[in-house]
Amino acid sequence: MHWVISMLDAELALRSDRYDCVLLDIGAADSQGEELLRRMRRSSHELPLIVVTGDRYVDHRIRLLDLGADDLLIKPVHPGELLARARAIVRCCSGRSREDAALEHGSLRAVPASRTVSRHGCFVSVTPKEYWVLEALMRGEGRVLSRRRLEDVLHGRNGDEREIASNPLEVHIHNLRRKFGSDLIQTVRGVGYRLGIEGQAAAAHRRATDQRVSARRRTVADS
Repeated sequence: MHWVISMLDAELALRSDRYDCVLLDIGAADSQGEELLRRMRRSSHELPLIVVTGDRYVDHRIRLLDLGADDLLIKPVHPGELLARARAIVRCCSGRSREDAALEHGSLRAVPASRTVSRHGCFVSVTPKEYWVLEALMRGEGRVLSRRRLEDVLHGRNGDEREIASNPLEVHIHNLRRKFGSDLIQTVRGVGYRLGIEGQAAAAHRRATDQRVSARRRTVADS
């Protein structure tokens, strides 16, 4: 365990040593703590990161999660719960390097590690729930995902059925279409949703290109 009190010391420690988890104590007006969180995620740091804060304003907590915190606890925190959450996050994140690979669908790109989305290279702001829905659809690679499955994604991430009921799946689908275009998400009546043709065509093109390159390499190797 390594304890530091400044952003500079934290950055030096992260560069010089290897850690299983980072615990970041951020106050309501702690600009250094937020900047460190932002820098870690911008530099593609994949370390599990738990934020502890005494701020009970929900907007601030949402901002910290959007900046890249994997979990967030409000003071006072029981030491046993903190250790249990750290163990759970390390277990969850130990194999997530593959899951954190950037997802692409045509001109659309999502980065799970930072939960950011861009289109044509320009970042687009999305809410956490919009991101979860979009990520699930992108991982589906053009397959139809049922309404129930997408609701399970929201329920599993959020854990509050009442909040999901007040913000139904259709609201998040509508907001994503408004931000990225009405053709991004297709409704398959009576079944569910899938991503539009652009990404499917691009994915098929990439697969065909990869196959041609592999064939050429085999030909060269055989000769």
